[in-house]
Amino acid sequence: MKIVIAPDSFKDSLSAEGVAAAIAQGIAGVLPQAEVVCCPMADGGEGTMEAIVAACHGEQRRLNVRGPLGREVAAHWGWLAESRTAIIEMAQASGLQLLEPSTRDACRTSTYGTGQLIGAALDAGAERIILAIGGSATNDAGSGMLRALGLRTYDAQGAELEEGGLALCNVGRIDASQLDPRLAGVRLEVAADVDNPLCGSNGASAIFGPQKGASPEQVQLLDHALGHFADHCAQLLGRDVRDFPGAVLQAAWVSRPRRFSMRSSVRESK
Repeated sequence: MKIVIAPDSFKDSLSAEGVAAAIAQGIAGVLPQAEVVCCPMADGGEGTMEAIVAACHGEQRRLNVRGPLGREVAAHWGWLAESRTAIIEMAQASGLQLLEPSTRDACRTSTYGTGQLIGAALDAGAERIILAIGGSATNDAGSGMLRALGLRTYDAQGAELEEGGLALCNVGRIDASQLDPRLAGVRLEVAADVDNPLCGSNGASAIFGPQKGASPEQVQLLDHALGHFADHCAQLLGRDVRDFPGAVLQAAWVSRPRRFSMRSSVRESK
């Protein structure tokens, strides 16, 4: 008998590899003669990088980055040297599991650390970046990620904005002149299993904000803030992508619209 064990991670509990190992141990106890094959899976959330690296025989690299609330955290990213592909998992740097439930604050959390991981991948000479965005603690439309890569956002008086999704309601100007030029030469693919638009009743704030600590009142404020940010992004890009399926990623278009793509699953991205 051959048994294939292909679990996803158990949120706030075990990684996909840990779940597979536990199941395999249980099976071995009752069916010792069975051939067991462990194949950890992922949906773009925590464990995605590990699953891809294991399947593609890559390596993990470590970097201390800014966590979702600014505290330094140790994050890992994957590297596939032969194809010069970096696997960046947002949950590693900006993930929900990095915060205690009582400290989760969708208004203030930032994806800045994810941008630092992308910067490390660019330093390594990445030509392709797969960005897995599930499991984040953030609601900032990727603005923190882009700030780490050189984007600047200012209010109407010219002061630079604080990090976090709520601050985006005060955007007066976006300056992309200092954005890392190496982004123009890399293909960015996003691994996700959702197709929500950016705003509205099915948007990022309404659907995902509550699990990240947002109250009903804060959900409304965040939705307005993301819509305001989208207005400025549309002006900068010459196109409005807030209603694009999966437009929770919409700020990433600022980096390089012609080389941006979104995949609906990790399997398609590999």
